[in-house]
Amino acid sequence: MKLTTLAALCLVAASANAATIADDKFRQLEELLPTPTTIRTASGAPGHAYWQQRADYKMRATLDESARAITGSGTVTYHNNSPDTLSYLWVQLDQNMFRADSDNRTIATQPSRDAWAQAKGEADGLKFEALRYMLETRTFDGGVTIDSLTSGGRPLRHMINRTMMRIDLDRPLKPGATFSFDVSWRFKVPETTVLGRRMGFERFKDGNDIFEIAQWFPRMAAYYDTYGWQNKQYLGSGEFTLEFGDYDVALTVPADHIVAATGELQNAGAVLTSTQLERLARAKTATAPVVIVTQQEAEAAEKGRSSATRTWHFKAKNVRDFAFASSRKFIWDAQGYKKDSTDTVAMSYYPKEANPLWGQYSTQAVVHTIDQYNKYSLDYPYPVAISVNGPVGGMEYPMLSFNGRRPTKDEKSGALTYSKATKYGLISVIIHEVGHNYFPMIVNSDERQWTWMDEGLNSFLQYLAEQAWEEHYPSNRGDPKNITAYMRSSDQQPIMTNGESVTQVGPNAYGKPATALNVLRETVLGRELFDFAFREYAQRWKFKRPTPADLFRTMEDASGTDLDWFWRGWFYTTDAVDISIDGITEMHIGAKDPDLDQAWKKAQRDAEPVSITDQRNQGTLARRVDAHPELKDFYNQNDDFTVTNKARNKAADEVADLEDWQKALLKQGKHLYLVDISNKGGLVSPLILEIQLASGKKQIERIPAEIWRHDARKVTKLLVLDDAMTGLLQDPFLETADIDTSNNGWPRKVAPSRVELFKTRTPDDMMKDYATPIKAVKDAK
Repeated sequence: MKLTTLAALCLVAASANAATIADDKFRQLEELLPTPTTIRTASGAPGHAYWQQRADYKMRATLDESARAITGSGTVTYHNNSPDTLSYLWVQLDQNMFRADSDNRTIATQPSRDAWAQAKGEADGLKFEALRYMLETRTFDGGVTIDSLTSGGRPLRHMINRTMMRIDLDRPLKPGATFSFDVSWRFKVPETTVLGRRMGFERFKDGNDIFEIAQWFPRMAAYYDTYGWQNKQYLGSGEFTLEFGDYDVALTVPADHIVAATGELQNAGAVLTSTQLERLARAKTATAPVVIVTQQEAEAAEKGRSSATRTWHFKAKNVRDFAFASSRKFIWDAQGYKKDSTDTVAMSYYPKEANPLWGQYSTQAVVHTIDQYNKYSLDYPYPVAISVNGPVGGMEYPMLSFNGRRPTKDEKSGALTYSKATKYGLISVIIHEVGHNYFPMIVNSDERQWTWMDEGLNSFLQYLAEQAWEEHYPSNRGDPKNITAYMRSSDQQPIMTNGESVTQVGPNAYGKPATALNVLRETVLGRELFDFAFREYAQRWKFKRPTPADLFRTMEDASGTDLDWFWRGWFYTTDAVDISIDGITEMHIGAKDPDLDQAWKKAQRDAEPVSITDQRNQGTLARRVDAHPELKDFYNQNDDFTVTNKARNKAADEVADLEDWQKALLKQGKHLYLVDISNKGGLVSPLILEIQLASGKKQIERIPAEIWRHDARKVTKLLVLDDAMTGLLQDPFLETADIDTSNNGWPRKVAPSRVELFKTRTPDDMMKDYATPIKAVKDAK
C-alpha cells in the first residue's frame, strides 16, 4: 500500500513537472533541433565538411503539337559527393501523378454534402469543373513511359514505384565517383484547366495552344546528410527537392512557335529574324520593356500552322531544374537589369488575350522583384528572368515562371478590361513566382518535406516588394492583421508540419510564416538586426540545402538574440497572440506631508459615488443636530482628514532622517500605475503599450517578450509616468497578430459596426412560376 501511494505521488509529481515544462514558453529548442555537426554547425552555417550531390543533364525533346505529347532522350551524369557508397539511385517520375491509378487520384476526397450545401445554399451541389476533373482523371492516358534505360549500352535494372524509379547499380557508386546513364521517355501533356497541377496545355478557340512544360523529364531525387534519399511520393501538394547541375537542352517544336525556357538561348540566329535579334540586343540595355515579338507578328502566326519544326537550344549552369513554354501565340518583350553583380534580362511571354495588362505590368514586375529581393537576400545570378502567361496560375522554375491573370472581354463592346483584383493579383503572382528564384531555386530547401521554407520566406519578401511597388498596396499576406482569422480558427496545424499533411496550405505555409517573419522584423528584432541576419542566411545557404534548424540558428547567431521562444511559439504550436489588459491600479507616493496626504485622501473620498440613500435624504431629511446645535462638538467640526500637529511633527522627524536622494524622490511627483496583463492566446509576445495622458499626449512603451519568462499567463507591469494616465491600448498599430483586440484597451471601448436593413423576402409563388413563358435559348458560342 505504501509503495502504491509512493508511486502515485511520483506520477503526480512527474505530471506536474511535465505540465511545468510544457508551460515554459522560453524552453530552449535544442531538444527539438538536430545535433550540430561538422556538416551543419551550431551557428546555422554550413560546416567545413558540408557536401551535396550534383546531377548534369544533356537532353533532346520534341513537342508533338497535334498529339499534345512530349518525347525525350538524354544523358544524366550523377556526381556522388557524399561520404557514402550508394548501391542504387532514385529518380523522380512526376508525370506518373497523372496516371489514373496514382496516389494523387486514389486518395482524393471530395467535400462533404454539408460543405457543398453551404457553398451553394442548396441541399446538394457540385461544380461542373469538379465533376469534369473527377471523370477526366479516370480516362486520361497520363504518366510517363520509359522506353529505354541504359549505361554504356547495357540495360539498367530498375523498378518504378509510382512517382519514383529506383536504378539498381551493377557496382556501388563510391564517394567522389560519377555515374552516367541514358534514358528515353514519352508522355501525353495534360490539359491544365481540366487536370491541373503546375504544368500542361491551354487550348484557345482560334485552334492554338499554349504549352507550359515542367516535371517533364526523369529528375534525380535529392540525397543529403539529414534525410538520405528524399523519395517521398509526389502526391500533388509537396513540391520538389532537387540537386544542382548544368543543363544542355535542345527543344524541337513547330517552326512558328516561340519558346521560353530555363537558361540562355544558344542559337538565336537560327530561330529569330534579324529584326527580332536587333530588338533583343536593344532590350538588354533598355530602361523600359522592348517588344521582341510584336502582337501583330503573334496574330499573324496564329492564323497559320506550320508543319515544319525548329530546334531551340538552351544551356543553363548551376540550376536545379529546367522548364519551358512554347506557342505561336506568344508576344515577347524584354528589359535588361544590371546592378552590383546582377546582369540579367527580364522577359515576358504572353498571348494577345493578356494585353493590355501584361504588356504594361509583367516585365516591370519582374525587374522590380529582382531589384527588391537583391536588397534583402542575394544578388540574382542568372542571365534571364522570365514570366510566362498561360494556363498555370502560378508556378516557379529556375529563371522561368508560369503566371495567370488576364483581362476579361466585355461581351457587348468587345473591349478588354480588368478589375483591381486582377491587376494587383497579376503583379503579386509575378513577384511571388519570380521571387522563388531566390527561395528555393538558389537557397535550395527541401520543398517536399517543408513547404513553408520556400513559400513562407518567399511570401515574406513578396510582401516587402509589394510595399515598395506603391503606397497602400493591397497585400494579402504578411500584414499581421490578415492572419488573425486563421490563427483564431480551430482547423490548424503547426507551421512545422509536412506539406502533404496540412489542411490549409495557404495560411499555414504562406501566410503565417510570412507574418511571423514580419513580426520578427518589425516588432521583435527591428529592421537593422533582422535584415542583416536574414541576408546572412541567404548568403550562407545560396546554392546549398538548408534545413529549418539552419534558418533558426542563423537568425539567432547573426542577430545576437535568443529567439527560441519565437520559433517554438510561432512554428511549433498553434498558439495565438491574445493579450488582455485586465485592470489598472493607480498608485500615489506619500509626500510625508500630512496636509498634502490627507487632502489627497479626502479628494479620493469625495470622488466616490454618493449612495442612493444619501441622495434622497439630501434636503428632505431633518437632522437632529441641526435642530439642536448644542449637540455638536470637536468631532462635528473636524472630519477624519483633519491634520493634527502631532502628525506634522512626526512627519517632520521622518523627513529629517532621510538622505538627500530620498528627499528628492518625495518631490518627484511621479504617477505610478500597476497594469495587470494576461496572455489568453498562449503565444508570448512583446507588449506595445500606447499610454494616453491627461495632457492629451500619447507615448509608446515597448516591452520585450521576455516579460513573460517567469509566468507566461499573467504579469503585472509598473508604469512610472510624469503625467496622469487616462487610457491604455496594447498593440495600437496591430503589429503582433492579436486575434482579439476587444480586450486590448483600458477602459474598454465600444466596437463599431453596421447593420444593413432589408425587406422581407416574398415566398416563391409556384403557380406564377409555372405559368412563366420559357425564354428562347441562344446558340452556344
